[in-house]
Amino acid sequence: MDTPNDPLLEVRHLSVTFRTPSGEVTPVPDVSLRVDAGERVALVGESGCGKSVTALSLTALPPTDRARREGAIRFRGRDLLGDRAALAEIRRHGIAYVFQDPMASLNPVIRIRDQIAEALPPMPKAARRERILGLLDDVGLPDPARAADAYPCELSGGQCQRVMLAMALAADPALLVADEPTTALDVTTQRRILGVMDGLARKRGMALLLITHNLGIVASYMQRLYVMYAGRIVESGPVRDVLAAPAHPYTQGLLAAVPSLRLDKPRLRDIPGTVPPPGRFPPGCAFAPRCPHATAACSAAVPDLRVEGTRARRCVR
Repeated sequence: MDTPNDPLLEVRHLSVTFRTPSGEVTPVPDVSLRVDAGERVALVGESGCGKSVTALSLTALPPTDRARREGAIRFRGRDLLGDRAALAEIRRHGIAYVFQDPMASLNPVIRIRDQIAEALPPMPKAARRERILGLLDDVGLPDPARAADAYPCELSGGQCQRVMLAMALAADPALLVADEPTTALDVTTQRRILGVMDGLARKRGMALLLITHNLGIVASYMQRLYVMYAGRIVESGPVRDVLAAPAHPYTQGLLAAVPSLRLDKPRLRDIPGTVPPPGRFPPGCAFAPRCPHATAACSAAVPDLRVEGTRARRCVR
């Protein structure tokens, strides 16, 4: 039985391995993280770091349903790797997802009301209609009745993302996983969507796991931060602490690349090189080939994740 101190979601040493024609590939070799009830947590890193694979593997959504998942994933104390019944139940009522491209997620030839209805339990027609309009109103659509009767092509990108959020909320999840939900939207709409998500999470007591590369959004809305590189967590801690004093060179590089309107801020600096593709991770610390502080010791072995209070980092320095 859960205790008040138990995490809502706990991931320990998760690895995700795919079979390919050229052999096995492990884009996520070792990830550990936790999300407490009602907590807002961010998972950040460049494209190709394994953030989305990690998120999908929580409930074995495609393509991770064909992967070998090892380690431990527990939600409310229930095993999501070995207990198929628990996994099916959590998919229905525990964890919901919002993805980055709503136009690719919504069916273009089905009205919005019918797509939301698919996520609802059986109920009378009038009650279903009322529930759908209530969900669309909750996510801030100005005319829920018109939106409910519309096709996706009749709505803007921001409105479609609100519809996706309404579908995710239909089953009253305890955890909402938002996988770069504002990538295809303009800056103003991004802020509005994140504001709606944050407000709904607070109102419903719902936990939020946000996957993003936008540290500005993280600073505004999140409580805890995990920094991911090449399928491993390299730094974690309270958002304010990590952003104020980043301990890992990769986190420092990400922050140095954030634009600012301050006149006294130095010029933007990029991180040389690119994220190595899965199957070609270098020995030792995967960030070493791009790190300005790398030494021979960095390539000798993968650094352990060292925990110091509320902070953790994976670095030999």
